[in-house]
Amino acid sequence: MSKGLAQIMKQAQMMQQRMAKLQEEATEKTAEATVGGGAVAVTVNGKNQILSLTIQKEAVDPEDVEMLQDLITSAVNEALKKVQAQMAEEMGKVTGGLSIPGLF
Repeated sequence: MSKGLAQIMKQAQMMQQRMAKLQEEATEKTAEATVGGGAVAVTVNGKNQILSLTIQKEAVDPEDVEMLQDLITSAVNEALKKVQAQMAEEMGKVTGGLSIPGLF
């Protein structure tokens, strides 16, 4: 094996180890989004899991369930967008800006 190829293989292995560590740490990364003036708040982690969902009593209107559904959807999507941006930034540090499809 050529010296250059061996160096590339070593770098790829190191990158793979750092990516595995980052994926392990994903559960520790969190993001929160609040919508509707604080009516709904959601916290998610880097594994795209909802950690908490808070709904203020004022947001619960039996006559307008659709609005509450929209608020929840909006809050979840915003929190997921934030945590994915954090993960993408961390992944960029590992890959040196190289975009690898399907990682985050």
